Amino acid sequence: MTIKKSDLFKIQLQDILENIAKDKVLAMQKFRKDLNKQLFNLKNMPYKYRKSHYHDDEKVRDMIFRGYTIVYKIYDNYILIIEIFNQNLPVTPNLK
Repeated sequence: MTIKKSDLFKIQLQDILENIAKDKVLAMQKFRKDLNKQLFNLKNMPYKYRKSHYHDDEKVRDMIFRGYTIVYKIYDNYILIIEIFNQNLPVTPNLK
């Protein structure tokens, strides 16, 4: 199983990383490293995290990471990381 990242996720993550880096570059690097490790571990247990609060689909899950929600969808051969947002600000697109 592979991990794929949507364009929306990449843009949102870049914005988050830039904001963290304004205060402390090392904190941004640690955030990115730890997040990538968590995403990589999804391969082993894709259903580990809760069913999404934002979608009525058992295969769409919400991973909480340091105050951010990462929405992802499990497919047969891969996991698509859809978006990352502060838990108060969902922007989730239609997943059909």
